[in-house]
Amino acid sequence: MQVELFSVAESSVGEIETWCLSHQLRTVVGIDEAGRGPLAGPVYAAAVVLDFAQIDAPWLAGLDDSKKLSTAQREVAYDAIIENARAWAITSSDNQRIDQINILQATFRAMEAALEQVCAQLEEPPQCVFIDGNLPIQTALRQRAIVKGDGRSLHIAAASILAKVARDRIMADHDQRWPEYGFASHKGYPTQAHRKAIEVFGPCAIHRLSFGGVREHADRLRDDSDLV
Repeated sequence: MQVELFSVAESSVGEIETWCLSHQLRTVVGIDEAGRGPLAGPVYAAAVVLDFAQIDAPWLAGLDDSKKLSTAQREVAYDAIIENARAWAITSSDNQRIDQINILQATFRAMEAALEQVCAQLEEPPQCVFIDGNLPIQTALRQRAIVKGDGRSLHIAAASILAKVARDRIMADHDQRWPEYGFASHKGYPTQAHRKAIEVFGPCAIHRLSFGGVREHADRLRDDSDLV
């Protein structure tokens, strides 16, 4: 495992790609996750390989840390990434896996699966893997962890958008099944309204029973027969 913390000064989105070009890197992967903090639902990961021959394409101007974009902007960017990226993959670890191996390890497994799927789409191994954060994943490939990387790399920003949009969509689907929790609005995050719903109704099948705010009510776990 080759891992380094990226040491360039904090910069704007795309600066990492400029660095790649100056170091003759033309096939790199950006990886990010969405949904580590919620009390319910899966954690998602995505991996993206962009085409450096199109690194100045107009559609890339819309990429940024997914948290800085509106829902509409993320949806537009999502479609553009799917259409234009050299390779991409979206994976997840569900709440049961999170409870079994903990949220950090579940996130790593999703990231590693996304990387594996992207590599299978490429004719040659990537020269470097860029990961948002400060921790490595399990891979023999050269990797660099970049703190706040989704605001510094187009590849990581693209991955953050894919992971965020995909997770938001599945949480909207869960809202249809469990509307009393309000998943469509808070996406499973520990808002006051969400915590109150858990207190009133107990946790449902997609809640993370190992998380504080949920495990205290684990003895009231509901199943499909409890749908309201």
